[in-house]
Amino acid sequence: MSLRPFRDIKRRKTKVINVGNVKIGGDNPISVQSMTNTLTTDVKATIKQINDIAEEGADIVRVSCPDEDSSKALKEIIKHVSIPVVADIHFHYKRAIEAAENGASCLRINPGNIGDETKIHEVLKAAKNNNCSIRIGVNAGSLEKDILEEFKEPCPEALVKSALRNIKILEDKDFLNFKISVKSSDVFLSIAAYRQLSKVIDYPLHLGITEAGSFVSGSIKSSIGLGSLLMDGIGDTIRISLSDNPTQEVKIGNEILKSLNLRNRGVKIISCPSCARQAFEVIDTVKILEEKLAHIKTPITLSIIGCVVNGPGEAAMTDIGITGGGKGNNMLYISGIQNEKVLTDDIINKVVSEVEKKASELEN
Repeated sequence: MSLRPFRDIKRRKTKVINVGNVKIGGDNPISVQSMTNTLTTDVKATIKQINDIAEEGADIVRVSCPDEDSSKALKEIIKHVSIPVVADIHFHYKRAIEAAENGASCLRINPGNIGDETKIHEVLKAAKNNNCSIRIGVNAGSLEKDILEEFKEPCPEALVKSALRNIKILEDKDFLNFKISVKSSDVFLSIAAYRQLSKVIDYPLHLGITEAGSFVSGSIKSSIGLGSLLMDGIGDTIRISLSDNPTQEVKIGNEILKSLNLRNRGVKIISCPSCARQAFEVIDTVKILEEKLAHIKTPITLSIIGCVVNGPGEAAMTDIGITGGGKGNNMLYISGIQNEKVLTDDIINKVVSEVEKKASELEN
């Protein structure tokens, strides 16, 4: 059971590009990305982290290629992972060529930082020959010198000018398989830049608040920034930048999309903050259930409410619900209908069993 959204978000129409087997833009689902923080030359560790990121629900992963050994390591890494790999390139054009030749599905570059047109042409040729897309990554912290001199400081207009300049470089070479980002660590600057850019181009946009910070503060900044843009229909793929384990970035990204009814994956838990009315320990119960239900990929809604004030109403709108009752007798709801009483000590096992059963029914 799922609620009909109060307001359907009308997504901005963009061109469709391919990042490996993942389509970005158009009516395709908004994809979630993360980035490894292992040394790329440590092939074993990088493979493990990519697979952990994929298991958490990422569609795409980015890997840094600062040197020749890193870009060549991609060839072995890509053999052992299930999601497309984006090679993160900054200045040296040869790293981009090597990454494309070694299996990268996308190159993250700033064409303006690559060098003269001959080098850019070589990168684009390698990308075309290897069915490799490109992300133009404009960042407030690394704007071109002349643009900074013109605008005096990073501002929305400066980021958009850099983006349009870099877009023209690719368009002039008839390379159109690209997406673009205009990131900043400042929420207001990022939102304004993306809004301005979305009015003048129809290429897919990669959203992010760069260097957002620690898990709590970075998640909040990203939720505000990306949430505002997504509610405007802007954005085709997202990355949450946290000083934390990359799997946490994926978790927050998927939660943002779930909260906006833009994408559903796994169990969506509706739970109360708990109070003196609670008939069981709501907070601990939710934490345990999140862990035990992390393996469920099928979209299912679950309400965990500690008392009968809001419990029945929430349960009526979810697939499965538990409402706290007196003397340890709590009520289990299935598809909004009272099903059976459940003792407090049995809540975890009962809910896990019912969710797994529901997931199996939906999958079949």
